[in-house]
Amino acid sequence: MRKSKIIRWLPLIIIALFLLSSCAAGNEKFDVDPAGFWYGLWHGFISLVTFIISLFNENVSIYEVNNSGWPYNLGFILGVAIFYGGGSKSSCR
Repeated sequence: MRKSKIIRWLPLIIIALFLLSSCAAGNEKFDVDPAGFWYGLWHGFISLVTFIISLFNENVSIYEVNNSGWPYNLGFILGVAIFYGGGSKSSCR
């Protein structure tokens, strides 16, 4: 019964991964304007998907090099913390 649920959701998960990877860091769009806070937040959210894709594609990177400095870094760290749960799991017993 449990495997049928996974198999039913698998196509949707694969489609979601492809959609999320289309907005990965390292886009040509940031050559003109550097990535700011909101892009850092988004790149933090999709960091797991981007990491997996970067293992197979050398043109994809997790972190946008052409960024606005501390606002992008703050957004990236917040995105990673929100996506992975931050410190909330450490307080569970």
